[in-house]
Amino acid sequence: MSGISVVIPTFNRLWALPQAVDSCRSASGNVEIVVVDDGSTDGTWDWLQTQRDVVAIRTENWGKDWAVETALQAAGGDYVRFLDSDDWLCNDANERQLALARETGADLVVAGYEDYDQETGERRVNAWADCDDFIAQQLGEGWSSHYSAFLFRRDLIRGIPHRQDFALRDDRLFILEVALRRPCLAVYREPAFVHRRHAGERLQRTSGFRRDLGYWTHISIYRKTLGLLEARGELTLRRKRAAIRMLWPNVRAFARAYPQEAAEVVDWIYRLDPGFVPPVRPALALAYRMLGFANTERLLRLRKLQQ
Repeated sequence: MSGISVVIPTFNRLWALPQAVDSCRSASGNVEIVVVDDGSTDGTWDWLQTQRDVVAIRTENWGKDWAVETALQAAGGDYVRFLDSDDWLCNDANERQLALARETGADLVVAGYEDYDQETGERRVNAWADCDDFIAQQLGEGWSSHYSAFLFRRDLIRGIPHRQDFALRDDRLFILEVALRRPCLAVYREPAFVHRRHAGERLQRTSGFRRDLGYWTHISIYRKTLGLLEARGELTLRRKRAAIRMLWPNVRAFARAYPQEAAEVVDWIYRLDPGFVPPVRPALALAYRMLGFANTERLLRLRKLQQ
């Protein structure tokens, strides 16, 4: 198929899935919609059987990453996009991004997106921000959009899986691996999809141990990515600082439960950039120097517990 395959993994989201599917439809026939029902119990599979233009696949609740990989095996498009089943595409985004890809020969068509707050009805456009270093941008130098707004050439992402061992942050690792392949970019200047903010469960919205695992997963992704860049001789100071910008808040959050392990990451950050200055108030920065990062974070936690 010389068009787009839209991959939609879903689990118990029949309340939102029809809107996601409908937003993908195209009168031109250039769009294939592949939905993987990952073991839903809310009637999703029965609904999918009534959608004759949807490639429907059922899996046994092995998680989003397995669902996406299963969908990719069935997808036939030259280009691929990934869409969560509680979000939806903007009008004509598929067709216009595909036309731009064909016109420019781009491997990746990037774009911004809209945020929609289901509770308040508020909508906000997040326009694409231009950057002359796509790797630095995706590491954390400024705003980097959302990968559901992107259209990927199939050959570009061949061999880049959604990795189950990084499931809490799989989208972030995926786009960093894409960036490492130095894709030829084209920019679609309109929002490409709508990201729905709602009270329902999302994989990234966690608490307790899963929350801390999410922080550690994020840190691990950056250590892996920076290691690959260093091995290629492409770990510039600019890219280090972009990564540190994203690492620091994750390290601080992780330190609430695991201060010693977080301190080891902080030591690594200082090796990356000996000139790094923690973005904290002066008194806290002094405590880090005098008491050490781990001891300071333990004291902060103790003080909070006593309040």
